[in-house]
Amino acid sequence: MSGVIVTGPPKAAAADVEALAGYGVATVHEAMGRTGLLPARLRPIQQGVRVAGTAVTVLSWPGDNLMIHAAVEQCGAGDILVVTTTSPSTDGMFGELFATALMRRGVRGLVIDAGVRDTAELRALGFPAWSAAVSAQGTVKATGGSVNVPVALGGRLVRPGDVILADDDGVVVIPREKAREAAAASAAREAKEAAARAAFQEGQLGLDRYGLRDRLARLGVTYTSHEEYARDGAGA
Repeated sequence: MSGVIVTGPPKAAAADVEALAGYGVATVHEAMGRTGLLPARLRPIQQGVRVAGTAVTVLSWPGDNLMIHAAVEQCGAGDILVVTTTSPSTDGMFGELFATALMRRGVRGLVIDAGVRDTAELRALGFPAWSAAVSAQGTVKATGGSVNVPVALGGRLVRPGDVILADDDGVVVIPREKAREAAAASAAREAKEAAARAAFQEGQLGLDRYGLRDRLARLGVTYTSHEEYARDGAGA
């Protein structure tokens, strides 16, 4: 497998990345029309952390982390490293030493559709990671790959410079040219949710706030007392 290392790709504006960092993954995913969500198998190794940054992408051979070493040089402040492999892998391709090098360069975190190791050390360093597996299995450095090319994670395209937002709920990718639009849509959705939250705290039901009683009726869902239900034999 040969490859290419692309230098200086375009990136989302830093101000738009910071705006998106103020919202949760679920909010942004919904605000973008339920698009951009990366596979649910990508789980955080820590809890209570949210990060946003611009993607530096890596396409590697399974069990080979050579291209992660190459990618470190292309990473800078505000980036998030996004790694996938040419076929499924759970090998521990990333650990404490990589995190140390990336933190020195201002990288905000890792998303890897493969395995990580040294998870206790990563948490102690404060370097957040989302991975498909945790495994002590070691890797080699023997095969070429690519850095800063479009990659696919679970059928979802991630391009270098796109915005990656990750928290306890998962990971979402926002196309770099839509970052400002996504931030505005997320703000509107959060305001709508705040109004709903206040209504629920006052005792309003979702059935009424969202007009769902009519939907139940249209679907043929009926109300009946326990006595009627039992008399008809359904509650036996």
